[in-house]
Amino acid sequence: MAKYLFLVPDGAADFPLDELGGKTVLEAARIPKMDMLAERGVCGTATTVPLGMPAGSDVANLSLLGYDPRVYYTGRGPLEAASLGVTAGPGEIIFRCNLITVRDDILVDYSAGHVTTGEARELMLAVERALGRPGLHFYPGMSYRHLMVIDGDYGQAACRPPHDVVGQSLREVRPTGPGSQEIVGLIQASEAVLRDHPVNQQRLAEGKNPANRIWPWGQGPMPDLPGFEDIHGKSGAMITAVDLLKGLGICAGLTIVTVPGATGYFDTDYAAKARYALESLNFADMAFVHVEAPDEAGHLGDAAVKIEALENFDNLVVGTILEGLENAGGDCRVLVAPDHFTPVVLKTHVPDPVPFAIYGPGIEPDACGAFNERAARSGSYRDIDGWRLMELLFSL
Repeated sequence: MAKYLFLVPDGAADFPLDELGGKTVLEAARIPKMDMLAERGVCGTATTVPLGMPAGSDVANLSLLGYDPRVYYTGRGPLEAASLGVTAGPGEIIFRCNLITVRDDILVDYSAGHVTTGEARELMLAVERALGRPGLHFYPGMSYRHLMVIDGDYGQAACRPPHDVVGQSLREVRPTGPGSQEIVGLIQASEAVLRDHPVNQQRLAEGKNPANRIWPWGQGPMPDLPGFEDIHGKSGAMITAVDLLKGLGICAGLTIVTVPGATGYFDTDYAAKARYALESLNFADMAFVHVEAPDEAGHLGDAAVKIEALENFDNLVVGTILEGLENAGGDCRVLVAPDHFTPVVLKTHVPDPVPFAIYGPGIEPDACGAFNERAARSGSYRDIDGWRLMELLFSL
C-alpha cells in the first residue's frame, strides 16, 4: 500500500532581501534535500489563504490538510482548545489568549520572551483565580499560548493577532467592535494580576521580558470537520509540537503522535520528528510533519536564524526521512510546502501563494530545478487552491 509524507516548514516562504543579495531565505539557505525533491518531482505554487481570510497558520494548515477554509474555518482558539481537551458549550466562544509584554503602553513582545510553559501555567492560574467566573474561564497551554472561554456574543469583535502589532500602542490596536469593551477590560485587569507576580519578578531580575498582560484573539465556536479518512479515504498521523496543529489533527480525526524533544521552537528535535513520522507509517497512510521554527524566526525578523532553521529542517527532517525511505524501500510519496509566507521584513504572515514539491514513485519531473519561491513558478501548477494539495499528493 502506498504511503505519504506531508512536510511543512511553517512560514518558510519569504520575500527577496537586500542583505541576501536579492535572494529569499529559501534561495540563500543550503537545502540540497528539498532542492532534490523539486528537481526530481512535480512543483508549483498553492494559495493556502483564500482571499479575505486571515493569513494565519490556522487557515493555512486547514488548507494543507485538505479542508476548504471558506467552508470549515471558525477561528484559531477553538482549534487550540481541541488540543487541550477544552470544549465550549452553546453560546460560548473560545479565544486564543497570549501572554504578552507591555512597556509604557507599547506591545513590545507577543510571546513575553517565550515564557516557559511552567512559568506561564502559574501566571494563567493566577489570572483564572482573579478574573475567572461562571461563563468566563482561562486555561493554560504551552509557553505564551493559552485559552479564554467566554459566554456571550463576542464572535464579531475585531481582535488583532499580537504578532501583527508589535511596537504599537495598546490604545491603537486594542480590540474593537461588538463585545470589545469587556475584552479590553480583561486585558487591563490582567495587568494588576500579573505585574507583581513572583514569576514576573524573577523574570525581571534575570533580565527577561515579563508576561504582564493577556491578549485574547482568534475567537470562534468549535468547528465541525468531517473526518480526514472520510474525505480522503486514508488514515493519517499528525507530528507537531504546536497546540494549534494538534487541535487541527484531533478535529480531523488524525492520530496525534507525541515526540520527545519537540518544542515548537529553535531547540526542537528535528530528527526525532522525522523518525517518529517514519514509524507512524506503520499504522497510518499519511504522516503530516509540522515544524514551527522558520515561522518563529520570521516573526523575530532574523534572516540568519531563519536560514539556520531551514537548513536544520532540510538536513534533519527531510534528510532523515529520505534516508529512512531508502533503507526501508516501498512506495512512498513526499510533499513539501510551507503553510504561508512569514517575511522577515514584515515579521508577520502574508497570504501569497507558497511553493510546493511532490516527489516519489510515479512522479514525472517538471521544469522546476530548486525548492524556492521563484523556481516554483516554473513548475506544473500555478496558484492552485491549497486545500487541493492533499488530494494532489494522493492522486498524481
